This record gives sequence, structure tokens and C-alpha cells, in this order.
Amino acid sequence: MPLFEYKCKKCGQKVEFLERGSGSSRHVCPHCGGKDLQKLFSTFAAGRSDSSSDSGSSCPTGTCPLG
Repeated sequence: MPLFEYKCKKCGQKVEFLERGSGSSRHVCPHCGGKDLQKLFSTFAAGRSDSSSDSGSSCPTGTCPLG
């Protein structure tokens, strides 16, 4: 199940919930009990498959051209 992040419109706290594919379930803020939550766009981290190259570059080979 995917993890979704919400922001409570009542207290401003950000919370995460596990949801099934449809995301139709109603959530309640665990901080204030508010029911008006706004779904946020989450970012994700992409892992590198080549752990031997530790050059700090965002290119998989570490030798991508600049520009």
C-alpha cells in the first residue's frame, strides 16, 4: 500500500497515512481531530544501483556531460 502525506487545514500539521489504491478513505488528524485534510504531492528518492561509484554526481556513471 502506498504512503500518502496530508496537511491538516485546522492545525497545519503534516501526517502520513497508508492507503489502498483508490485513496477514498476519510482520515482524521491525530494532532487536533480535524477532518479537513489536504493531500500533498510527495517527493520520492531514487536509489542508485551502482554503489561502487561514489563521486557525488547525479549521473549514473559519474561522467555525464554538463549542460
